[in-house]
Amino acid sequence: MSDNFTKHSSEKEWLHKLLLFVSAFLAFETLSGLSIYFLPFSVNNQVMVLLHTVGGLIFTLPFLFYLGRHLMVYNWRKFDHFKLTGYVSMVLGLALSVSGLVLTWQAAFQPKISEAWDLVHVVSTFALIVFLLPHTVMPMVRNYQARSSGVMQSIVNAQKKYVSNTALVSVILLAAIFLAGYSYEPEALNNEFPEDYNLSYGGDKPFAPSLATTSTGGAFDAKSMSGSEGCGTSGCHQEIYDEWQVSAHRWSAMDVGFQKVQAVMAQQNGPESTRYCGGCHDPISLFSGTKNIFVEDLTNLSGYQEGVSCISCHAIKETDIKGNANYVMTQPDRYLFEMKEGNSAKFISDFLIRAYPEKHIETFQHTLFKSPEFCAACHKQFIDEEINKVGWVQLQNQFDNWRKSRWNHPGDPAQTVECRECHMPLVDSRDPSAGDESDYNRTSNDGKHRSHRFLAANQYMPAALGLPGADEQVELTKKWLRGELEIPEIAHKWKAGPAVPIELVVPESVKPGEKVNIQTLITNNKVGHEFPTGPLDIIQAWVEVEVTDQDGNVIFSSGKQDEGHFIEPGAFIFKAEPVDQYGNLIDKHNLWEMVGVRYRRSMFPGFSDKAEYAFSCPGSLEKGEVKAKPAVPQTDFAFDANKTGELHVSAKLLYRKFDQFLLNFLFGAESGLTAPVTVMSEDKKTIKVKS
Repeated sequence: MSDNFTKHSSEKEWLHKLLLFVSAFLAFETLSGLSIYFLPFSVNNQVMVLLHTVGGLIFTLPFLFYLGRHLMVYNWRKFDHFKLTGYVSMVLGLALSVSGLVLTWQAAFQPKISEAWDLVHVVSTFALIVFLLPHTVMPMVRNYQARSSGVMQSIVNAQKKYVSNTALVSVILLAAIFLAGYSYEPEALNNEFPEDYNLSYGGDKPFAPSLATTSTGGAFDAKSMSGSEGCGTSGCHQEIYDEWQVSAHRWSAMDVGFQKVQAVMAQQNGPESTRYCGGCHDPISLFSGTKNIFVEDLTNLSGYQEGVSCISCHAIKETDIKGNANYVMTQPDRYLFEMKEGNSAKFISDFLIRAYPEKHIETFQHTLFKSPEFCAACHKQFIDEEINKVGWVQLQNQFDNWRKSRWNHPGDPAQTVECRECHMPLVDSRDPSAGDESDYNRTSNDGKHRSHRFLAANQYMPAALGLPGADEQVELTKKWLRGELEIPEIAHKWKAGPAVPIELVVPESVKPGEKVNIQTLITNNKVGHEFPTGPLDIIQAWVEVEVTDQDGNVIFSSGKQDEGHFIEPGAFIFKAEPVDQYGNLIDKHNLWEMVGVRYRRSMFPGFSDKAEYAFSCPGSLEKGEVKAKPAVPQTDFAFDANKTGELHVSAKLLYRKFDQFLLNFLFGAESGLTAPVTVMSEDKKTIKVKS
């Protein structure tokens, strides 16, 4: 092939429009990709992601066509280092195109992008720069050095024009990014308190008497902390969202008991005092300034539907073990269109989160969540002078119960059982967040996430609120209360069986008319804190004992409920009876008046308690008697002296979330509301009655 033809062909190729198109887009894709990789999260960088993706889709087919054409045009050349770098660049370009298409598909329609494909895309980008620059630049340098001939000068001129045109088109494309970023209008947030916001606890403590605060010290727009549904409908965290949907965290502000008590507290103690409850039950309302004077609905509409939303938990950056919601909430940076309405906006924001996930992960995933200290911010409570006008009183305190218990072995995670291991057990998962190499017994690809059902002890509210999935949640809660749910990761750390077993201690035999002594031994076996725990002025756990003869006649009973669902007096019961400064019983959950406790019974982890009972065994009928007089006060029957009788003893540990008196006070006895009762454990024994 003649030199003149080769040089003419070379000049023509440098001026080819397809080369200009491919080179400009390749430069743009490279520069925007490097920006995405190296520059911090911003509006412009998010626009860069979108245009980088669109540019890649536009660029791919022309690029592949150009590769084929370029190979055919220069295939005649002998093999040298130019040709080698060209072949390598071609392979890298193909890897870049394929990985880009795969990542685009995954970001648009899959829960997450593949780390492997992302690595291929990044590595091939840098490698392409390394091989393509010498493949392109070195011929230019060589031609420039040999430009003395007229033909070679024309090639150099063509190359200069190619470079300038490529740069111009690339600059125009990059300018489009900055114009698009500049023109984007983010969702306006009203981070201001209402004009009439009451600062009666001091201007430096706008959320008092709650200890919760924001990173700015000011209000946060409610919509910046809500929107949990989007986490599920994004196609990313559907499993976790479905679990949270029916959890206590979700309905913490919807709880009908909370709503009623909050209303009474506002009437008696002032609306601003309800901020005390808001940090844990209703953070969206608290931080948006809803809990204020002249407000009929103290719970913001968004907060009412979400309670402890995904963001209001995952945006916490700092906690303190003092309790009473002592944490710092941040207002996370949101992605483009994330807070806008419409399917298109939703698609774009979800795409950005998956294609450009680093900020999302950095914002919402922290090792802080794994620590019991994180839970302590809300699962530890006290009343102080700001509320009761008297002084400090400790209320529920699950954290310190656990901290001082047999479950906590500082520095030894293999022996320790922490909050999340019990209440957020591992479940099989397809969620993007599955896997966690920071846990001592997990890996980054274990295919599991921690359940966001937060199973605990409220088997009432999901059904009362009619939440989707309530039946399943209630059944799981009952199993949880009974200790029937298996948790493989900690199965070796505790004794199998009921969470709180009950055991009967009875004599082997008794005689008619003899006094019978029995005991029930209750042990806090699996509970990581006191049993029961929580607001013990509301919660009730008690022992029901029943003794019958072989014919089913009831000889003795204790702990039964009457027709009004009240527990009969004298029952062995775990609960607390707080009092106000005048010694009056706090029985309406009016904790704002509490100064102390006159009665309290619960069990520390690993400890036991016992209830003792005594009754008289019925007497016996002499042979030939037609009817016997009552032998003991409890019965009007007796054992046949000619037969061996039996006493059947059963004992049950029962649990309910709401005291009946409180339900009647809040909703009226005529409402018919009563809390379901769960049998946590039971035992049965038989006593022989020998003449």
